[in-house]
Amino acid sequence: MLIVPERDIAKLMTPEAAFDAVEQVFAAMASGAAYNFPVVREAIGHEDALYGFKGGFDRSSLTLGLKAGGYWPHNLEKRGLINHQSTIFLFDPDSGMVSAMVGGNLLTALRTAAASSVSIKHLARKDARVIGMVGAGHQAKFQLRAALKRGGFEKVIGWNFHPEMLPGLAEVAAEAGIPFEEVPLNGMREADVIITIASSFKPILMTDHVSPGTHIACMGTDTRGKQELDPALLAKAAVFTDEIAQSVSIGEAQHAIAAGLIRESEITQLGEVINGTHAGRASADQITLFDGTGVGLQDLAVAAAVVDLARKSGTAIEINV
Repeated sequence: MLIVPERDIAKLMTPEAAFDAVEQVFAAMASGAAYNFPVVREAIGHEDALYGFKGGFDRSSLTLGLKAGGYWPHNLEKRGLINHQSTIFLFDPDSGMVSAMVGGNLLTALRTAAASSVSIKHLARKDARVIGMVGAGHQAKFQLRAALKRGGFEKVIGWNFHPEMLPGLAEVAAEAGIPFEEVPLNGMREADVIITIASSFKPILMTDHVSPGTHIACMGTDTRGKQELDPALLAKAAVFTDEIAQSVSIGEAQHAIAAGLIRESEITQLGEVINGTHAGRASADQITLFDGTGVGLQDLAVAAAVVDLARKSGTAIEINV
C-alpha cells in the first residue's frame, strides 16, 4: 500500500491537475462509466462532529475507493486544526486490496474549487470579465484562485457576512494582478460569474442580485437544510449539477424542488456538456447555474492523480499490509 500524507499534498497536487481530474470524472459520470455510492453522514454525538463516507467506482479509470471524514466545528479553537478532516482510501478493483491511503484535507479544497472552475469553463459566457464572490471563508480563496486560472477576468468583487475576512480575497486577486472591490449584495449585478461559498441555512443571493447572462457556481450547499440562493433563481436559470440525486436531496435544488419551482427532469449533469451531449448555455442572456454538491468520485479522482504524482516523484511511502 502507498501512503501520501497530508504534509506532501501541497508539493504534489496543483489546481491544474485537480481541474483535469474533476473534468474527466464528471464526463465519466455522465457517460455511465462512473457512479457514486450512497453517502453516509451522521452526527456522532461527540464534539458536535459530523462524520461520514463518500465513495464510488470509475470503470473508465478503474478507480475504486472512499473518503472518510467530516466536520469538527471546535478544531480550530481547541486544537489549532482545520475543522474539516478527511482521509481517502483507494482499492484495487481486481482484488479488493487496499492500494493507497491519501490525506484528504487539501485535496477536498482543491477538488471543490476545481468543480466550480470546470463549470465556469463550460457554462460561463466567453466574454465574462467580472467575477463575484459571495463568501470569504477558508474555501473561498481556493475557489477564487482556481477560477482566475480560467483567464480573462479583469475584476473581482466580493461580499461576506463578516467583511473583515474579505482581505483574503483581495490577496488572491492581487496575486493575479487584478483589482478587488467590496460590494453590497446588489452590487453582484456587475458580475458575469458569481461563486457562492457560504455556510448558510437561508438564502443570501436573491434574483434581483443577478443580471441576465450570469453564470452562478453554487458551492456551499451540501447538506439537507443548507441554502445560499433564492429558489426563484433556479426557476430562472438553466440548472446543471455534478450529480442529480444529490442536487435534489442535499444540494441547492432541494429548496426549488420542494417549492415546486423546478422538476428533477430539468436538471442536467455538467458531464453531459463536457461530453458534448448537451449544448450547455443556450444564449448570451441566459442565467446558468451549477449546483456543486461534492461527490465521492471527485475525491477519488484527485487522490488517484496525486498517488500517480507521488509514485513518479518517489515521495510515496510504501508499506506492506
